[in-house]
Amino acid sequence: MTNRVLSHYIGGEFTGASDALESLNPSDTSDVVARFPDGTAADVAMAVAAAQAAQPAWADASPEVRSDLLEKIASALFARSAEIGELLAREEGKLRAEGIGETLRAARIFRYFAGEALRRHGLTLESTRPGLDVATYREALGVVGLITPWNFPIAIPAWKAAPALAFGNAVVLKPANVTPAMAHVLAEVIHEAGVPAGVFNLVLGRGDVGRAIVDHPDVTAVSFTGSQGVGASVGMAAMKRGARVQMEMGGKNPLVVLNDADLAKAVAIAADGGFFQTGQRCTASSKVIVEDGIHDAFVAALAEKAASLKVGAALDPESQVGPASSESQFEQNLNYVRIACDEGGRLAGGGDRVSGPTQGYFMQPTVIADTAPEMRINNEEVFGPVVSTVRAKNYEEALALANAGNFGLSSGIVTQSLAKARHFRRNVKAGMVMVNLPTAGVDYHVPFGGTRGSSYGPREQGFAAVEFYTQVKTVYTGD
Repeated sequence: MTNRVLSHYIGGEFTGASDALESLNPSDTSDVVARFPDGTAADVAMAVAAAQAAQPAWADASPEVRSDLLEKIASALFARSAEIGELLAREEGKLRAEGIGETLRAARIFRYFAGEALRRHGLTLESTRPGLDVATYREALGVVGLITPWNFPIAIPAWKAAPALAFGNAVVLKPANVTPAMAHVLAEVIHEAGVPAGVFNLVLGRGDVGRAIVDHPDVTAVSFTGSQGVGASVGMAAMKRGARVQMEMGGKNPLVVLNDADLAKAVAIAADGGFFQTGQRCTASSKVIVEDGIHDAFVAALAEKAASLKVGAALDPESQVGPASSESQFEQNLNYVRIACDEGGRLAGGGDRVSGPTQGYFMQPTVIADTAPEMRINNEEVFGPVVSTVRAKNYEEALALANAGNFGLSSGIVTQSLAKARHFRRNVKAGMVMVNLPTAGVDYHVPFGGTRGSSYGPREQGFAAVEFYTQVKTVYTGD
């Protein structure tokens, strides 16, 4: 397979190609997907300078110009979805179908915001003073820094970059160094669509690149998706200098299964939310709270389902669960299983490495039963195909357990009781609620985000994105 040598994209040019760092195929670690530069603060400074120079003209352009560009990007992603989806599977480890699906999602995001570029509107109001008119306008922020993770390596850059560009901002993107090739191919698509030089910039590399973006005085706003620990430092640094900040920092998403749930449906929902895409979703249902009457049957059935799933290479059409994205993520998954068992959890299924024809980061989906609410497995984000179960005496205790901890991104309930579903929807402390659905799986045209330690700042995606990527100006006009 092709080994790509990547470069930064700064001021309309691909520059600084280097083999300083490499990304590996997690299904076959002998396959080097790409080599790429280890960016520096100087690279970031050049990208920000290019963005700052290009942004005023981009913001002043007709909204049709921005809309047309985003539509061209969308069309290219649709046309190249099979090719890009396969690269995504090879570099990140999603199954081929999942990689294609994510690429199509990125295309739809750009298409959605092509329309939103034409709908950036304000309000007119009657002044309380005679002879005055009052109106509000939404204006671009300036230069926006985007720091994105590896688990959705084209969809998350899309859902940050598309609204930023649609509303007249210039962008400096720093992707995760696990998946640089995906960010690079997105930059290629944007370049080929005809983006003006400097409006979109890409700087590859490690954490120093992200810190330089956050600290740069000409970066007006920072949108970050990643861990709570890194998010805390990003938020403090950005706010210290008065920059706008938006952060998504993961979840420990509870799925509540009540006694009246259909068992087969509950197991299917838990397996989808906990195991598919290798559990590497911030909305994954990694903690399942099960009411006492159905608990034992549910655990046995979920463990049986976990054992039945075929783990294998992302490009193998028979695989149902792909590899962990990297060695460090793989070791973290296994370590959390050990910790949970050491703290008293029972390994009901999985938990082992899976060997295959290639050297990859393969792990059987895992169920850890008989866990206590205070265990680390129930309070920390694993980010792998590992599901813990907690027994609840009744619905009231299940709700209390669902609301425990410092995360609040997604949540779910499986029940046939409309009254309890309605009560859960109103009282669970989470930004998103799923009723008889997996906690993972969201639409691109509605707000995305959580409560408590999961999110900070305005919501992402859909009609909510304008709140972060624009600022409101109020204008008074007299005679």
